[in-house]
Amino acid sequence: MQLTKAEEQIMQVLWELEKGFVKDIIEKLPEPKPAYNTVATFMKILTDKKVVSYKAYGKTYEYYPLISKDEYRKT
Repeated sequence: MQLTKAEEQIMQVLWELEKGFVKDIIEKLPEPKPAYNTVATFMKILTDKKVVSYKAYGKTYEYYPLISKDEYRKT
Protein backbone atom coordinates (compact mmCIF):
# COMPACT_ATOMS: atom_id res chain seq x y z
CA MET A 1 0.00 0.00 0.00
CA GLN A 2 1.39 3.35 -1.02
CA LEU A 3 0.51 6.64 0.64
CA THR A 4 1.28 10.08 -0.74
CA LYS A 5 3.54 12.42 1.23
CA ALA A 6 0.51 14.38 2.47
CA GLU A 7 -1.34 11.20 3.50
CA GLU A 8 1.77 9.96 5.28
CA GLN A 9 2.10 13.27 7.14
CA ILE A 10 -1.50 12.97 8.35
CA MET A 11 -0.90 9.35 9.39
CA GLN A 12 2.17 10.40 11.43
CA VAL A 13 -0.07 12.79 13.37
CA LEU A 14 -2.80 10.17 13.81
CA TRP A 15 -0.30 7.58 15.08
CA GLU A 16 0.95 10.16 17.58
CA LEU A 17 -2.58 11.07 18.71
CA GLU A 18 -3.88 7.46 18.50
CA LYS A 19 -7.29 8.92 17.65
CA GLY A 20 -8.58 12.36 16.84
CA PHE A 21 -10.98 14.68 15.10
CA VAL A 22 -10.03 16.68 12.00
CA LYS A 23 -9.38 19.79 14.14
CA ASP A 24 -6.98 17.79 16.38
CA ILE A 25 -5.05 16.63 13.32
CA ILE A 26 -4.86 20.17 11.88
CA GLU A 27 -3.54 21.45 15.24
CA LYS A 28 -0.55 19.07 15.04
CA LEU A 29 0.29 19.75 11.38
CA PRO A 30 3.07 22.25 10.62
CA GLU A 31 2.46 25.74 9.25
CA PRO A 32 0.97 26.67 6.86
CA LYS A 33 -2.04 24.77 8.23
CA PRO A 34 -4.19 23.08 5.57
CA ALA A 35 -7.88 23.96 5.32
CA TYR A 36 -10.36 21.88 7.33
CA ASN A 37 -11.94 20.56 4.10
CA THR A 38 -8.53 19.50 2.77
CA VAL A 39 -7.80 17.38 5.83
CA ALA A 40 -11.38 16.01 5.84
CA THR A 41 -10.88 14.95 2.20
CA PHE A 42 -7.62 13.19 3.07
CA MET A 43 -9.35 11.39 5.94
CA LYS A 44 -11.99 10.14 3.48
CA ILE A 45 -9.23 8.90 1.12
CA LEU A 46 -7.40 7.18 3.99
CA THR A 47 -10.68 5.57 5.08
CA ASP A 48 -11.27 4.34 1.51
CA LYS A 49 -7.72 2.90 1.49
CA LYS A 50 -8.64 1.01 4.72
CA VAL A 51 -5.77 2.63 6.64
CA VAL A 52 -8.07 4.67 8.88
CA SER A 53 -11.51 4.15 10.35
CA TYR A 54 -13.77 6.38 12.41
CA LYS A 55 -16.41 6.54 15.07
CA ALA A 56 -19.31 8.84 14.18
CA TYR A 57 -20.77 11.29 16.68
CA GLY A 58 -23.62 12.72 14.66
CA LYS A 59 -21.90 14.58 11.82
CA THR A 60 -18.51 14.60 13.56
CA TYR A 61 -16.02 11.80 13.03
CA GLU A 62 -13.27 10.66 15.36
CA TYR A 63 -10.60 8.94 13.30
CA TYR A 64 -8.15 6.23 14.34
CA PRO A 65 -5.49 4.25 12.44
CA LEU A 66 -6.21 0.68 11.35
CA ILE A 67 -2.53 -0.10 10.80
CA SER A 68 0.38 0.62 13.11
CA LYS A 69 3.42 2.67 12.14
CA ASP A 70 5.49 -0.55 12.19
CA GLU A 71 3.05 -2.35 9.88
CA TYR A 72 3.21 0.57 7.45
CA ARG A 73 7.04 0.65 7.51
CA LYS A 74 7.08 -3.03 6.50
CA THR A 75 5.16 -2.26 3.31
